[in-house]
Amino acid sequence: MKRYFINTLFLLLLTSMSTHAQLMLSLDQCVRIALDENPTIKVAEMEITRVDYSHKEALGQLFPEINFAGQYTRNLALQTVYMNTGEGTMAIKMGTDNSYSTGFSASIPLVMPSLWKSIKLTDNQILQNVETARENKLSLVNQIEKAYYALLLAQDSKQVIEENHATAQLNADIYAKQFELGTASEYDVLRANVAVTNLEPSILEAENSIRALMLQLKVLMGMDVRTDIAPSQTLDDFKGEMYDRAINTLGTDTTLTSNSSLKSLDLQTDYLQKALETQKMAWFPTLTGSASLMWHSMSDGNPFKNFQWSRASSVGLTLAFPIFQGGKRYYKQKQAEIAVREMKWQRENLERSLRMQVQSQVDIINKSLKQVESNAGGVRQATKANDIMQKSFKIGAASFIQLRDTEDALMTARLAYYQAIYDYLVAESDLQYVLGTTHYVSQ
Repeated sequence: MKRYFINTLFLLLLTSMSTHAQLMLSLDQCVRIALDENPTIKVAEMEITRVDYSHKEALGQLFPEINFAGQYTRNLALQTVYMNTGEGTMAIKMGTDNSYSTGFSASIPLVMPSLWKSIKLTDNQILQNVETARENKLSLVNQIEKAYYALLLAQDSKQVIEENHATAQLNADIYAKQFELGTASEYDVLRANVAVTNLEPSILEAENSIRALMLQLKVLMGMDVRTDIAPSQTLDDFKGEMYDRAINTLGTDTTLTSNSSLKSLDLQTDYLQKALETQKMAWFPTLTGSASLMWHSMSDGNPFKNFQWSRASSVGLTLAFPIFQGGKRYYKQKQAEIAVREMKWQRENLERSLRMQVQSQVDIINKSLKQVESNAGGVRQATKANDIMQKSFKIGAASFIQLRDTEDALMTARLAYYQAIYDYLVAESDLQYVLGTTHYVSQ
């Protein structure tokens, strides 16, 4: 179902690219495309497969190892053996000019404690890579959400400033006509034009922010930067469901049981403990079985003639007791023990830091909820005040400065309103990232 959803989106994407139409994407669509197409996620999933192959490689060490080999030796000078015959010493040359050997050899570890423990290490590495992939997905979701929210904030802010700019331009045009008729002073005209000019840098800044955030969003999604996309939602769309989302978010488990950093640290600690056990197994004896089936031949003169083959076979056991290695095993074990203790303190410090982050995000969420309501009331009051001032200005009961003050106050109130919604959404996304509870990624 997910693959069908993604394929459908990319079909729409290709269609929009061919027709130069703008592709409208919701936050949910952006996240799902990113989880399927982002290169970082692909690399993390490939790493899981690579470690799985490494695990199978380790398991292969438990099976017999069979080799086929052949060897040829040309003796340039035969070995001389001296024998005492009682009448003197006699020199005898032994061997032949050519010697051949070929055959099969096999070995299998029968008792190998360190090998058994090392295989468990690869099991842990697979789990670590799975958790790393999960953490990458959580981080990507968090980045996508914040980039999307920032893009919405930039677009809404630009719209607010443009509306204020349009109003200021209208006032400037009115004063210009009145100045031509002699009913307005040059100061009024200049004042109105300055109000228009002061807003233009803010519009340019908002446009630059939108382009930069759009590019960032495309990169995070693994999408061609030349593709024309736009968000299909606004901050007001999220405001409508904000309170229900807040109840669900603040009601989630905050015990950090799903936090990816803690899970990764626990897996690393488990890995170090298994590594310590592997080091301890180096003190135990090992037992290896072996077998061989060989053919030998020896001849003089031409190496390609006079072959006389004989067969030999053998089986055996090798029992090895590690006795002394200069203290190498002992000090390796001590290093592993210290590493395990270090992880305990690192986990305690990390958990303390994460709890502080959780509390900080919860405080921001609660503050933003109140701020949104307060700013929404401020927008209503500023709108009403601006309407009153507009009517007063038309009948000459208010000055231009008073009118501009109310228009700027309305713009400031609307910008603060959108900023509060953005702050809430970012805090919610950061909290879900710390808790590891986003619905896009399984726990």
